[in-house]
Amino acid sequence: MVTVRQLRYFKALAETRHFGRAAQMCNISQPALSMQIKEFEAELDVALIEQRKNGVRLTGDGEEVAERAGEILLKIRELEDIASDRGGELGRKLSLGVIPTVAPYILPAALPELQKRFPELDLMLHEAQTAHLLDDVADGALDVALLALPAGDERFDTEVLFEDRFLLAMPEGAPMPETIEVDELRAEKLILLEEGHCLRDQALAVCGSVGEGEMAKFGATSLTTVLQMVANGYGSTLLPEMAVQVEMRPDTPLTLCHLEPEPARKIGLLWRSSDARPERFLRLGDVIREVWRRNCPGHATS
Repeated sequence: MVTVRQLRYFKALAETRHFGRAAQMCNISQPALSMQIKEFEAELDVALIEQRKNGVRLTGDGEEVAERAGEILLKIRELEDIASDRGGELGRKLSLGVIPTVAPYILPAALPELQKRFPELDLMLHEAQTAHLLDDVADGALDVALLALPAGDERFDTEVLFEDRFLLAMPEGAPMPETIEVDELRAEKLILLEEGHCLRDQALAVCGSVGEGEMAKFGATSLTTVLQMVANGYGSTLLPEMAVQVEMRPDTPLTLCHLEPEPARKIGLLWRSSDARPERFLRLGDVIREVWRRNCPGHATS
């Protein structure tokens, strides 16, 4: 009989294409994982993998079984989630993914509030870029994600929590009016996060057709790094308003300027459309929205 354990082990192997990494992911020894995979193949009476020097390759049957295994494990996870609903408004366990350009600015205020209101909740956090969060929510590794919307994916339901305005950050002392037209940014030397960060795409959308020659040649992985470059005269950048309090330290030689028209990104929650617990995620969203309003009064939207 096929077991849930075998499904989980095979799914890990299908994701990593490597026995060692799959064993590590499952927190078991490599021989134990290998034995379970062999028993799984014997139970199904079909070859699922081909071993190679640098890993494994799934057979055609293996690819199909991996997809079905993922679907079955997701349903099992949803059954477990239903049982955990008995632990309070947000249940006993909740896994939340957050993008890097939101996590350090929202979580320090939101986590104590969540702990105070839901002391029974075991909240697990995972920070990753949008594409990874979407995959993790889709396959059940995460319950819900806090990110920039829209996600453009029909597999998910979403709830916008608030809008986060963009400001222009420039070196201290740089000549600038109190407000700059967005169209003028096309002539600015912009420093953006490296590809893969949704904030980069949002900044490019705000600035229109910025030519490659006008953009600074950096591949920064954090807003902190970007702002240090700006402070040292390498260019300018778009800074989300939620990051101002954390990133604009008194000794950082930066100047902020408002843009006209005022651009903003929508921040909200995303979960699987098939998930039977939307009320739980909306309640979580209510708390995050309240925290945002307290920290950025006058700029939140429902």
